[in-house]
Amino acid sequence: MLYNEPSPHEVKILTRRFGLPDSASIKTYLKTDGYVAFEKALKMKPEEIIAEVKVSNLRGRGGAGFPTGMKWSFVPRTSPKPKYIVVNADESEPGTCKDRVLIENDPHQLIEGMLIAALAVDAHAGYIYIRGEYRYLIDIMDKAIAEAYEHGYLGRNLLGSNFHFDAFTHTGAGAYECGEESALLESLEGKRGVPRIRPPFPAVVGAFQSPTILNNVETFCAAPAILRDGGAAFAALGIPKAGGTKMTCLSGHVNKPGVYELPLGFPVKTMIEEVGGGIRNGRKLKAFVPGGSSCPVLTAAECEGLTMDYDAMARVKSMLGSGGVVVMDEDTCIVKVALRVMRFYAHESCGWCIPCREGTTWLRKLLQRFHDGHGQRSDIVLIGDLAKNMLGRTFCPLGDAAAMPTISFVEKFREEFEAHLDGRPCPFEHAEQLVMQ
Repeated sequence: MLYNEPSPHEVKILTRRFGLPDSASIKTYLKTDGYVAFEKALKMKPEEIIAEVKVSNLRGRGGAGFPTGMKWSFVPRTSPKPKYIVVNADESEPGTCKDRVLIENDPHQLIEGMLIAALAVDAHAGYIYIRGEYRYLIDIMDKAIAEAYEHGYLGRNLLGSNFHFDAFTHTGAGAYECGEESALLESLEGKRGVPRIRPPFPAVVGAFQSPTILNNVETFCAAPAILRDGGAAFAALGIPKAGGTKMTCLSGHVNKPGVYELPLGFPVKTMIEEVGGGIRNGRKLKAFVPGGSSCPVLTAAECEGLTMDYDAMARVKSMLGSGGVVVMDEDTCIVKVALRVMRFYAHESCGWCIPCREGTTWLRKLLQRFHDGHGQRSDIVLIGDLAKNMLGRTFCPLGDAAAMPTISFVEKFREEFEAHLDGRPCPFEHAEQLVMQ
């Protein structure tokens, strides 16, 4: 299955098998250097594997952007407890859909990445936690796992070594909250998917109260390329402190939406105009969401000279996030977008924390009233203040994910909120065409 027509700007590392006949099969994988990196890793010491990942400057692709090699080094390999590898394939962030295409087109790359991580920390079992709405991916993943067992890449004494590893799939039930790593672990253990208080962190007390490496699908999929070609080669694809490529889900008001693999540090304007084919119907850029609905929105002016990387986004007080890019044109109603986003977070709040449970519901009601033309001028300040009071006051980042974009909507597009006062109807009509539904 193709994810979109490729762009000449792409650097195809994780997606290099996309479009090949039967790309999800182990036969295709083995014909294209599949499991070569695992064979290489079998001959390396655990600390050598981690060192190579550190050299690569790979940062977590799930949203946080934490250095992967450092995260793996936190796992106490001398612990008497079993170690686990857990893959976060929950992918529920609005605007993000790249893990889906990685599993659809190249599931063995994910398995190989898990095996490399397992060698790094002496883990012997791994779980792939798949979003409830992605249930069809379980069949694809289970088939790949069965093929890996048949060919000796999973099970006992792999490739004649003393190493053994078993992999399993596990489905969520469609809860956005379970994309947060500690809530995911609770769900994996058969409990209600609510966040844990941290510390301790999963590297020390993770799945089944044991040391755990927990990373996003894309992060694990990068590991084979790093071990196969070397960490330095992977690092060179990106920029200092952030190596490699990033799967970018380009959506919204562009002519060529799709999932593209671009080097970190790629210019935002070039991505919109050349990779995405420009904004539909010749309209102008109004707002830009760089990494999923939880990221603070950026104005067109802020996108000038901006690049797609962690530090550049931090400088404009936003985030690269999970790569869910949403482009909005000049006819988009920002109030309607803010309402659409808050409906999602109010619905997905697990209810564990009062600031999130009450705050998201109150914000949804305020924004609904405001968009309907019944708001007051004082509501504009109230919306911003309420969101700010949610920041940093919840067990997990869902409260922040709801608050940060709301604050940015109000502060950067206040004039649109004022345009809805005095019973005036919404001056824009097509915000519902955005991907964030």
